[in-house]
Amino acid sequence: MSRRNNDSATPAADTHFHASRAASSRKKGFMGLAAAVVIAAGGYGVWYAMVGSRYVTTDNAYSAAEVAEVTPSVTGIVQAVNVVDTQWVKQGDVLVQLDDTDARLALAQAEAMLGQSRRRVSGYMATDEGLAAQVKAREADETQAQARLVASQADFTKAQVDLTRREALAKYGAELTNARNAMAQAESNLNVAKAAAQSVANRLSTIGAKKANATLTIDATVETNPEVMLAKAKVGQAQVDLARTIIKAPVDGVIARRQVQIGKLVQNGERLMTVVPLHDVHIDANFKEVELRHVKIGQPVEVTADIYGDKVVYYAGQAGTGETPATGWLVNDCYHRYA
Repeated sequence: MSRRNNDSATPAADTHFHASRAASSRKKGFMGLAAAVVIAAGGYGVWYAMVGSRYVTTDNAYSAAEVAEVTPSVTGIVQAVNVVDTQWVKQGDVLVQLDDTDARLALAQAEAMLGQSRRRVSGYMATDEGLAAQVKAREADETQAQARLVASQADFTKAQVDLTRREALAKYGAELTNARNAMAQAESNLNVAKAAAQSVANRLSTIGAKKANATLTIDATVETNPEVMLAKAKVGQAQVDLARTIIKAPVDGVIARRQVQIGKLVQNGERLMTVVPLHDVHIDANFKEVELRHVKIGQPVEVTADIYGDKVVYYAGQAGTGETPATGWLVNDCYHRYA
């Protein structure tokens, strides 16, 4: 009887024992969970105080650069292309050579026109000097003609008086004949002198021609004459067009997007390639507006790139803020430190 009671009490004792152990385990688990939450909260608090409250980060960031477009300033056929994509070039390196045959011919023509202009203006100045001499000669001729007119008028008056006197003394005779002949000669000389006195018109005509020619040379030398200066400008333009057949790198950088081939007819302003100045690359990072509350120009920035991973960190300064669209290569993370 006693043995049966002891045997029946054993299962009840085991059940009570397992329930106690389960309660103890649950208590320890809750305590461990609470400890973990406390530790996590504390860790987050420390992280926020040390990092989270002082940094903002984004993975919406791209590298960008102010690329330089390479375009021709003249139309021509491509004769040579000296670069390929991803090639490093320095400012002034020859990238493309255009056929310069037409440009050289245009320069030769402009230089020939310049020579003609110089000779033509020199002719204007020589003509001006010649007309000035003619004016003086006409003035001298006019003075002489006036003197001859006065003398002829005197001779005519004398001959007229002499003929009148002879006619009063005799109706005929050698002396009367001579007087009449002298009268006729004096009258003829007077008419010639009157015609010569009209040379003043020739002088005025020459003066007018001189004034007209002076408008082509006034206040100018051969080299400063507008006609010669225009020809010089055309020579300068032809020289510039010839120089522009050689297309050079505008800045130091790397060639990208090359679109030109030998033999292609390129137009003025057509894009041939671009030069990316890698020494002047910047990052376009896009943060949320609420994250920019404490962001200021000049604060330090840390950047990592997908291609190198987190082990390579770039350090820079905040150059500015704006709403420029992000373009370029994707950057893995961009950390901005407030202070």
